[in-house]
Amino acid sequence: MSSKSIRDSLSLACCALLHTSSNAQAELLDDVDIDTAVLYYSESDGRVSLIEPVVKMTSELNEDEIVSLQLVFDTLTGASPNGAQESNIAQTFTSPSGKQTYTTPAGELPLDDFFRDSRLAITGSYEKPIDRLRKNIWSANFSKEFDWLSIGGGYTYSQDFNQRNTTLSTSVGLSLDTIDPLGGTPIPLSAMAAPGSPQPKEADESRNTADLMLGITQVLSRKTITQLNLGISQSDGYHSDPFKIISLIDDNLGPTYGQPNGTYLHESRPDSRQRTTLYWKIAHHLTEDVINFAYRYYTDDWGVDAHTMDLKYRWRLTDRDYLQPHIRYYSQTAADFYRHSLLASEALPDYVSADLRLGEFDTITYGIKYGRVLGKNNEISARIEFMQQTGDSNPADAIGEQQNHDLYPDLDAIILQVSYSFIW
Repeated sequence: MSSKSIRDSLSLACCALLHTSSNAQAELLDDVDIDTAVLYYSESDGRVSLIEPVVKMTSELNEDEIVSLQLVFDTLTGASPNGAQESNIAQTFTSPSGKQTYTTPAGELPLDDFFRDSRLAITGSYEKPIDRLRKNIWSANFSKEFDWLSIGGGYTYSQDFNQRNTTLSTSVGLSLDTIDPLGGTPIPLSAMAAPGSPQPKEADESRNTADLMLGITQVLSRKTITQLNLGISQSDGYHSDPFKIISLIDDNLGPTYGQPNGTYLHESRPDSRQRTTLYWKIAHHLTEDVINFAYRYYTDDWGVDAHTMDLKYRWRLTDRDYLQPHIRYYSQTAADFYRHSLLASEALPDYVSADLRLGEFDTITYGIKYGRVLGKNNEISARIEFMQQTGDSNPADAIGEQQNHDLYPDLDAIILQVSYSFIW
């Protein structure tokens, strides 16, 4: 499966930065802020696990110019739901490469245990003021997975008003992606090949994404600041997941459903997607503590609507120590073309997917972070969080044997992160 949606947790950066002075002599930068972290994410029932080390370096150049460079390397292992439904007998599937098979026991969610991936991502940015109230930020990024290559860049312009209590910003970005799974991408709505048979494939695919964001940041008082962003994104090209399938069953869940080599179709998604997001955040400084609250509304032309609420409270214990409890709630509706299965008697739709990430579900994440200032320029922290995701396990359109199975199994996950920041 595509692992891009899983990797949204942190970024990292690492490298030596050099600055060329006006007399063309290279000098090593001083006062480099370095942030490091290691993230561990693990889902229940042997599903996806992620290890992601993080390093980031930021330095201020002459005249308030800021350069940042970051590096991410992560590894994913485990098993991912392939889109097929549970059955009362064992089911056998062909691996994405078409060269191997795997079998799911009766009564269990079919998981693709060939899921392995790693990613290297490099991101850089350069910030330069135009004058006291205006500045430009340029950025570039590169990301490479086993079957995915992404290259992109962006530009941000910001200007201060109202005695620098108000900041308006505009950002644009472009990303060019190439999707090249082993053996090519499957033909949409084609049947999964029987074990030992070749799977018809198409050549590699591409997808281009353009982003626009408008933002305003406002200082409300000496202790309160708020931010509001509006984002619009348009992507065109290949959007399907080459590793997802959907079960094709007969109307009475007869011979087709649950056969060891049953009928499964490769999913088909639209070749474009327009997303709109509205993000609001407010931070208030109490006498000793800080409270942060954020809300995000998301909608797209696939029919997905989502709400996210995030609350953090930084509780100061001593001059050096703090605790930060955190709770996050996420809820989304299903895409218009999301189906848990297809009936053999119906005409095939243009678009369909049984990917659980496109279904209707709710997620709650809660945890706590502990931080300690070790010295003037360094700090260490650690956090632990638990995630619980629930969906509609018994939808109204489930028929026959399906009513005896969990069509959207609950998912639990644990998140651990250790961070260390210092100035070099």
